[in-house]
Amino acid sequence: MKIKTAFMYSDEYLTYFFNDDHPFNQKRLRMTMDLLRMMNLLDDSDIVPPRTATDDELALIHDRQYIDIVKECGHTQQEIAIAASFGLGTEDCPIFTNMHEATALAVGGTLLAAELVMSGEYRHAVNLAGGLHHGFRGRASGFCIYNDCSVAIAYLRQKYDARVLYIDTDAHHGDGVQWAFYDDPNVLTLSFHETGKYLFPGTGNITERGDGQGYGFSVNVPLDAFTEDESWLEAYQNVLPTVARGFKPDVILTQNGCDSHTFDPLTHLSASMRIYQEIPKLARELAEELCEGRLIATGGGGYDIWRVVPRAWSLLWAELSGQRITDNLSIPKAWIDKYQSESPVQLAPTLLDPEGLFPPIPRRAEIMTKNKNTIEKALLYCPRG
Repeated sequence: MKIKTAFMYSDEYLTYFFNDDHPFNQKRLRMTMDLLRMMNLLDDSDIVPPRTATDDELALIHDRQYIDIVKECGHTQQEIAIAASFGLGTEDCPIFTNMHEATALAVGGTLLAAELVMSGEYRHAVNLAGGLHHGFRGRASGFCIYNDCSVAIAYLRQKYDARVLYIDTDAHHGDGVQWAFYDDPNVLTLSFHETGKYLFPGTGNITERGDGQGYGFSVNVPLDAFTEDESWLEAYQNVLPTVARGFKPDVILTQNGCDSHTFDPLTHLSASMRIYQEIPKLARELAEELCEGRLIATGGGGYDIWRVVPRAWSLLWAELSGQRITDNLSIPKAWIDKYQSESPVQLAPTLLDPEGLFPPIPRRAEIMTKNKNTIEKALLYCPRG
């Protein structure tokens, strides 16, 4: 049965654009929406236009001086000497025109998603333009100018006094969100990611557990490089239910980066599309069990915009809108015809990856053993009911 779920979208989301050579490309949002429409999974009635976050809302997390610098950088052609000290004008976060407006809209989309869910008007809400989890209080980082996840969590705490469970399944550790709430016992951050030994931002160790009253409310599951589906899901399906039931949230906010796929050019994990079927399924089931279905989903990383992101986020939307896909459906020919000429790679013909598409990793047994040890350590220290 279809669930009333909001799909936050505006073509203005595409203005969050660094340059033609940058790996973060929001064209993936349009591609995902087109795929959902052509698969008859998304109706016009599902789409909700985002609003722009106010400066006061951004200041729930970000320093006012930083907000002012972001505005200034996006409205001048002159070099601003102090921009680099705020993480702006770097290779990861180049300055672009109307940078503040583009990012504030992405943040506002997540804030409106939170309002729609907390009001009960919608069961779930999805803002794929969000998931900018690396942004810090006074610094841009990792392709993220503002941090919509952190702002939305702070907003949920301030306006609704809600206990928030944040689940991050991006291949990169959700550092910005973790550090923003590291001492807050009413926000539990749970991140499944590739170990920082090999990958930006280098954090997310199992020993990062929170501070002060927030000790125990930061849970990290760093997975070994080249982790495949079975081991990835073993971690997720063992740790998440224990953490969620122990914490008893009022609302769940998820970050759904899809850069753990073996095709992703920036990471070293070896998952297939299968995990993107299961990630939203368990999160939704726990939301129904623990917090009357209240679930806000954001996007995140994902740098193979041709073969991975539209398929993964279509599975996310299908699950959260009550249209779960279990068969390996064919990608509509019209969608392939529309995008194949632009794509540097052959587009995938089906929504899921067929069995046997990827050869097994030679170190599979060793990797699984390492991950089992990490799972045991995470479970040892996570909250329990």
